[in-house]
Amino acid sequence: MGARSDADEARAATRPLDAIEREIAANTRAFVIGPYHQRRGAADANQRSFAARLDEAVGLAAAIDLTVVEPIQVLLTALRPATYLGKGKVEEIAERIKLEEIGLIVMDCALSPVQQRNLEKAFGCKVIDRTGLILEIFGRRARTREGALQVELAHLNYQKSRLVRSWTHLERQRGGFGFLGGPGETQIEADRRIIQERMTKIERDLESVKRTRGLHRASRKRVPYPVVALVGYTNAGKSTLFNRLTSAEVLAQDMLFATLDPTARALKLPHGARIMLSDTVGFISDLPTQLVAAFRATLEDAIEADVLLHVRDVAHEDTQAQAADVQAILRDLGIDPDDGQRVVEVWNKSDLLAPEERERQLGLAGLKPETARPVLVSALTGDGLGRLTDAIETRIARSRPVYRLSLAPGDGKSLAWLHANGEILEREDAEDGTLALTVRLPPEREGAFGVRFPEARRGS
Repeated sequence: MGARSDADEARAATRPLDAIEREIAANTRAFVIGPYHQRRGAADANQRSFAARLDEAVGLAAAIDLTVVEPIQVLLTALRPATYLGKGKVEEIAERIKLEEIGLIVMDCALSPVQQRNLEKAFGCKVIDRTGLILEIFGRRARTREGALQVELAHLNYQKSRLVRSWTHLERQRGGFGFLGGPGETQIEADRRIIQERMTKIERDLESVKRTRGLHRASRKRVPYPVVALVGYTNAGKSTLFNRLTSAEVLAQDMLFATLDPTARALKLPHGARIMLSDTVGFISDLPTQLVAAFRATLEDAIEADVLLHVRDVAHEDTQAQAADVQAILRDLGIDPDDGQRVVEVWNKSDLLAPEERERQLGLAGLKPETARPVLVSALTGDGLGRLTDAIETRIARSRPVYRLSLAPGDGKSLAWLHANGEILEREDAEDGTLALTVRLPPEREGAFGVRFPEARRGS
């Protein structure tokens, strides 16, 4: 028995932390409670039905592998300062927790520290709110150093105001299942000075990481390729689209917040233009202000992008409300979501639509002005991607000069330079071997082009 125990311990010691966390979560029975304030009938201020909000909360819990025993919708006529829920409902849920042997309650709302503490006493188990759950997901998903630092900073900032058993970041220095107890439980005695010192150090480290990313962006600008960034609601299919366009292998799953770290790849479009395509963290409704601020650095590629692809899941029942959330966050970042010159709406997951609905969506897209026309695609099947790359090229071309020129027969060196530095839009081969070309250039290459081809004429 002893030898087998030692072997088990050795295996456990070498297992990845994520695997351990998944196992802990899978063994944690949870209720997801949607306590929704009845103010506007069957929907809330952001136009979502209560059932849809609860489904999303269950999806968030599933994103960290919790065993959700049951989602419970609770409609409130008033919010209680002490426990958020009414006394009778608290007692009813407490009885069910004992019967079902529940170890964790997820509240799909923002709880004050006092409300969280009171509910834990009443329920006899750990309670986390929507912010805490999203932080746990962020902790699991962040892979780059910047992402991990941003997660820890957000965790500590959130934790500073609530001296309850929450997370283990002072020991582990990363996200994950701190809410399930463990070595971090002694952190209840940690004073704010220690937390603040850690936050100050993280902020210094983040400045260093941001400078490094700034250098990387500066080097990319010298290439220079236009930056095209994917933005959208979480699980809208951004990473699947990124993979389809670039043949990359970014994590793409039917899961909320599958991507949290920015990823960029160079891509050559059909007409020869080269771009830098960037995948970004997904947005979500009711994302706490401190999280938007904490992850602003991961959205810098989007803020500075030449073109933004707003990816929408048009097969989702709440696609309009999701789009409104994304547009609101873009405005917070100083981006005008209605700027058709810069933002392209990508209506994704057309493969999930019935044929008649797909035709209806195509018709709706066609009614929009050409400068603001959405593109219906399926990142999964590749349908519509030609229309999407055309839309990208059209927007990039608006800022790029076009020239007409002729090349002498056999001037392969000049032809190669044009292929490497611009886009050849038209080519006519004369009988004597002379080439008549129409080319489009990045603004940064116009000077070198003028020196090399002084006889070229500016066209339209």
